[in-house]
Formats: sequence, C-alpha cells, structure tokens
Amino acid sequence: MNLDRVSNEEKLELCRKYFRGGFLLLPFLWVVNVVWFFREAFWAPPFGEQQQIKRYVVRSALGAGLWGVSLGVWIGLFQTRRGQWGALGDALSFTQPMGVP
Repeated sequence: MNLDRVSNEEKLELCRKYFRGGFLLLPFLWVVNVVWFFREAFWAPPFGEQQQIKRYVVRSALGAGLWGVSLGVWIGLFQTRRGQWGALGDALSFTQPMGVP
C-alpha cells in the first residue's frame, strides 16, 4: 500500500483500525501497523494527525511485544511442565501419545 496517495485523515483511520484489530487476538495487525506507519509517525514532516498516529504506532509496538513475550513464556512453561501436568498437559497438546508407557 502506498501511503503517499492517502489523505492524513484516512491514514489515521486506518492506523486506528489496525490498532483496534489487534485486540481481537490478531497481534500481527499491531506488527503491520508499526511497519506501515512508523515512517509516517516519526520521520515524515509534521502534520495534524501525526501525534495520534504516533500514539497508535507506539501502543501497537508495545502490544505486539507484550504478546510475543507472553507467547514465549507460555511455550517455555508448557514445554518444561507438560510432564508434570499429566493428562491435562496431553489434553492441551496438539500431539497425543501413541501408547501406554
């Protein structure tokens, strides 16, 4: 998408939609928001909606980072504690044991 052809109001609205979409368990939208609007928020010459776009970009970066850290912690915890959780650990897993030990 070429943001140069879009008005500043449309940029703000699109940035806002991607930020809100991240809360629907779609954190990749926060990453897309940061990638697409970083230049507009921090490097572009000042314009009226820039502060709001900057706020959404920073919050999207924080949300994506928090989501990534949370997912990493969960994966590490699950992999190290799965055996201790017994049947619950197997029920939460995508792979099921094939035989009885």
